[in-house]
Formats: sequence, structure tokens, C-alpha cells
Amino acid sequence: MELVLITALGVGGATIFGAIIGFIFKGISHKFSDIVLSFAAGIMLAASVLGLILPSLEYGGRLGIIITVVGIFVGALSLNLIDKLVPHLHKFVGSEQNEHNHSNLNKVLLFVMAIAIHNLPEGIASGVGFGSGDTSQALIIAGGIALQNIPEGMVIIAPMLSAGVSPKKTFLCAALTGVVEIVGTLIGYLAVSLSYTILPFALAFAGGTMLYVISDEMIPETHSHGNEMGATYALLVGFCVMLITDVLLG
Repeated sequence: MELVLITALGVGGATIFGAIIGFIFKGISHKFSDIVLSFAAGIMLAASVLGLILPSLEYGGRLGIIITVVGIFVGALSLNLIDKLVPHLHKFVGSEQNEHNHSNLNKVLLFVMAIAIHNLPEGIASGVGFGSGDTSQALIIAGGIALQNIPEGMVIIAPMLSAGVSPKKTFLCAALTGVVEIVGTLIGYLAVSLSYTILPFALAFAGGTMLYVISDEMIPETHSHGNEMGATYALLVGFCVMLITDVLLG
């Protein structure tokens, strides 16, 4: 449990770390952000398959394939429903930053709330990974999510400051989005700890949410600023790093 708590703090703290970078380096290029986000997407893509979906098949027994497929789609559909209610990063960053339309504070706060809501299932994915008993895989999954949270924390800062929110309140809002991820990590871990029978579905559900985030948000965001080639290779590097790590730790 102590390791899970430390991991939860690390995953949530990555968003806060990104926010601090956003304060210090307000002019960070899209290219740098896209490369980091794509690298994280590659790690998360491999981690979702190797650390969540394949273990779901293994623990599911005879009905493993059915449980896994259903879990993947339920996870993806859950985030799809959230997206319908509260659009996420690429929908807001494009309209708020590129068009310099920061006057509407409600939209900026909705943007921050969207990040917070999306952080909950990502946190759950981090916590569920520990339920399989494979600590090394769980840490890699959490590491990939944490790496994604850094640029996510960075992009919160500029829109809020431009909308007139004080630096103190801006940092507080960014920190709260990280706290949501900490809560999600603990929920995911406690859920599979209390009922081991839900582990196959929980693993697949977490894998489905990660696949959805990668496909619907991370890849479109990293390919929307003219950095497609660098982003593609950064994703491949992240994916291969995860494969190598899995082999070395396996």
C-alpha cells in the first residue's frame, strides 16, 4: 500500500510539476510539448497492451476474451461519454490558445475541469495495474501516465493567466487536477484489492480508457501543430522503450 501511495503522489505530482514548468517557461514550443506527449503515448500504448489487456486475458479464465473485449469497450465508451459532456485538451487548446480568445473565463475553467475529470480514469488505470501483482508493470504504466501529465499541466497555465486568474489560483487549480489523479489511483487499487474477481474486467477497462486517451486525445494533439514526423517517431521510441523494459524486467 505504501508503494501505491507513493506512486499515486508521483502520478498526481507530475501534473503539478508540469504546471511549475508552465509558469517558468511560458514560451515552451509546441514541438517540444508534442515530442514529450508522443513519447508518453508510445509508453502508454505498450503498457496498456502488455500491462493491462494481456493480463486481463490471463486472469479471465475461459471467459477471458469476452471479459477483456467488453472491458475495453466499456472503458472507451465511458471516456467517450465524458467527452460528450466535457470536451478535452485538443478541443480547448486549439480554440483558446490559437485564437487568443481568453476573455471567457467560464470556458477556461471548463477546460481545467475537463482535465480534472479525465484524470480520474487515468488515475484508476494506475491503481488497477497494481492489482495484477506485477509491480514493475504497474510502475511502468504509472510512469507513462505521469509523463503524459507533465505537458498537460503545462498547458493549463497560459489560458488561465490570460483570462485574468491570479497566479496563486492558477497554480491551485492545476494542483487540484493532480489531486484528482491521486484519488483515482487509490480508487483503482482499492477496488481490485477488495474484490479480486473484478480484476480481469478492471484491467481491461483501464486498458480501454488508455487506448481511448491515446487515440482520441494524445495523437490528434501531437499531430495538429506541424510536428507529425517527430511525434510519430517519438511514439515509436516510447513504445520500444516499454518493450525493452518489459523484456528486461520480465
